[in-house]
Amino acid sequence: MAIEKVRFGIAGFGLHAVKRLMPAFAIAEHSIVTAISRRDPEHARASAEQFRIPHAFTSTADLARCPDVDAVFVATPDALHLADVTTALRAGKPVLCEKPMAMNVAEVEQMIAAAKAAALPLGVAHVFRFEDSTCRLRDRILHGCIGRPVLARAEFCYPAFESARTWITDATLATGGPIADVGVHCIDALRFILNDEVVSVNCSAVQDERSGEVDCGGSLTLEFTRKTIATVSVSARAQYRTLLEFTGENGVLTAFDGLNVERPVTLEFRPSADPRQVEKEEVSNLLAYTRQLDAFALAVSGHAPFPAPAEEGLRNQQVLDAAYRSWRTGTRQALIS
Repeated sequence: MAIEKVRFGIAGFGLHAVKRLMPAFAIAEHSIVTAISRRDPEHARASAEQFRIPHAFTSTADLARCPDVDAVFVATPDALHLADVTTALRAGKPVLCEKPMAMNVAEVEQMIAAAKAAALPLGVAHVFRFEDSTCRLRDRILHGCIGRPVLARAEFCYPAFESARTWITDATLATGGPIADVGVHCIDALRFILNDEVVSVNCSAVQDERSGEVDCGGSLTLEFTRKTIATVSVSARAQYRTLLEFTGENGVLTAFDGLNVERPVTLEFRPSADPRQVEKEEVSNLLAYTRQLDAFALAVSGHAPFPAPAEEGLRNQQVLDAAYRSWRTGTRQALIS
């Protein structure tokens, strides 16, 4: 049976929407953009004209009230997520919210309560759950490829000084620097691939003259319930690079550049019995953003649950909040289950 396309309004139509979302919508099967919002009316009209989008607004409230919008994608700065999400929910629109979901756990809990009160879907845009690389790693570990995972690591670097997102160093708008910006992706990827939960966090971080009040790099040590120890290393002062690696009792799985969506990803498996015997596999993550949008559209249509519901955003936010407490206090932080 054919499914009508879900009409999305994008709140906060900026660099992310142009670079990632619009190319994904262009090939989506169940999703289409019918409205956008930007604070500047001229910029809003220009963007709508460029991408042939019917409606342009200057506020999330006006966008959410548009009768040609079925769901709202919130892509505004972090500090605006709570207001934008609850505004859209009050207007009766399901919401897919960018990561990190909010400034802190309390804000995420308010969002979830609002979604439950409105009986509407609320998801978080952890796009790497829709990658072939992360799904393949999860499947291989689930089926015992490396035995019990004992160590894991995720690394993510990017040159923030080249980014048009100038607000990312503003502590009134950003949850944090790269720990919150991309570290939350690493946290979610580790939780997803290991199918396990974090029970404690240690964090150290650094700042410099360009990072303002937020971090510009950091390292987290995560302990999981099944005793896997994982490290997350992030920096906003190096060229783009990502890595995922899982060491188990029977071997090692590595995904080189595993969290990128632009180039093929090489997965390598080295068995403990003979580390020289390297098994390689190449996968592509090009469709990750499209899969994410269509998955949420199917959830809005009532055909399938969304794989990254708001509760997953809450768990990641709990780890983030604990990481920042650890950095500020210099102590290990236990997560309350």
